[in-house]
Amino acid sequence: MTATDPNVSPEASPTPTQRRSILRRYLIAGMLVWLPVLATVWVLQFIVTVMDRTLLLLPTAIRPESFGVVIPGLGIVFAFVVLLLTGLLVANLLGRRLVLYWEEILQQIPLVRTIYGGVKSFAETLLSNKGKSFRKVVMLQYPSKGVWSIGFLTAERLDEVSARLGRPHVCVFVPTTPNPTSGFIMMVPREDVMELDMSVDAAMKMIVTLGVVVPPPSPRKVAAATRP
Repeated sequence: MTATDPNVSPEASPTPTQRRSILRRYLIAGMLVWLPVLATVWVLQFIVTVMDRTLLLLPTAIRPESFGVVIPGLGIVFAFVVLLLTGLLVANLLGRRLVLYWEEILQQIPLVRTIYGGVKSFAETLLSNKGKSFRKVVMLQYPSKGVWSIGFLTAERLDEVSARLGRPHVCVFVPTTPNPTSGFIMMVPREDVMELDMSVDAAMKMIVTLGVVVPPPSPRKVAAATRP
């Protein structure tokens, strides 16, 4: 059957605009498959490369390359072993005393004690089960009234700030997008912060994807909103 067949409608063949639309749809579908794969490979490659540098802690004579062996990712195994042994060491009384002694030495160095103390406090707050930081996703009106931004509640008690301002304040970290490692620390009145049922992971995905990936609403909140 040829294009000149009278039984074939002229509308059956796509127009140039339709062809471009179909081509664009196929290209976007391919990108949606490959972009996450390539991004994941890039991140994993970066992690493996950084972890492999931990092998530099070993003496030159016993490094794998000294024996003509190069195994990508071996640094991850080494870093895991170092972390595990360190955790086992500080879990007993002797290990804790050694860590305290080491920290006392660092506290005597002016610049080092500031950096070390800040990083340690942040790590303890973020990784400890006792801490509440980054456990709650909140909304607040920023950068102006009527404009809402997503943030993470990092401190619920700001005694001095609350006392000076006359009402309870909380500390909220508002990350930037698409890089959530930078952002702004804000001390906001407690009543101006709205807590969400959204998980931290879901909020991070929303921030990294520029708001494209929106988590589904909580069934409890939907039921409350639709209740007469």
